[in-house]
Amino acid sequence: MVFLVAEIGVNWNGDFDIVKELINKSKEIGFDAVKFQAFNGEILGNNKNKEKLLTTSINENNISEIDKIAKSNNIEWFCTPMYPDAVDFLDDYVNKYKIRVSDSTTLLENKKTKLIEKIFETKKDIIISVQNNPEKCIFYNEQNIKWLYCVSKYPCSLEDLDFTEIKKYNGFSNHCPNYIAPLTAAILGAEIIEVHVTKNLKGDFADNNVSFDYDGMKKIVDSIRSTEKIKIKSF
Repeated sequence: MVFLVAEIGVNWNGDFDIVKELINKSKEIGFDAVKFQAFNGEILGNNKNKEKLLTTSINENNISEIDKIAKSNNIEWFCTPMYPDAVDFLDDYVNKYKIRVSDSTTLLENKKTKLIEKIFETKKDIIISVQNNPEKCIFYNEQNIKWLYCVSKYPCSLEDLDFTEIKKYNGFSNHCPNYIAPLTAAILGAEIIEVHVTKNLKGDFADNNVSFDYDGMKKIVDSIRSTEKIKIKSF
């Protein structure tokens, strides 16, 4: 079965009532895991919404509550650390890590940043988003690494996607607001699919332009699970 990840990310505005609802709905609808992000003020730079966004980052003060909520819903949670020190407080709570496109580019050059070195040192499962074919990377066949095809354009359109080499990836990280994108990836054999989720597409949530609300989430899950029942003969 496809491992379906609901990327909550920054779409909870630091409000625990919202994050409880998002985690509960993700589990209820049929996602296998929820994902968050851990960043700091330096990464955000001069972003005009800096203070608000920082409330959504996983940190030492909110991590135990996030873990408690996920466990109470019997759903796995993991995170994308964006600075090395985040790995230190995440490691007691998560079983896997996500590396975003902008941090993975050095891997395709067979190099590691301090952040990536720290993540690799944990020996845990790692999911890496890349836009370019990772096949030539020396880490390509590592057993604990899964590679996701991801177009970094935010949002991207169906026309921006190129699934011709999807078989060289383990899955797909979606930035397209059309559910056809993750569904196509599933039909083509993606093992892991990650989509951004939101409580309300008309609400004040930073990633709404690439996200699906509860109706959209259910449409994706139901469609993908339906394709798993179809036996396709290879010629």
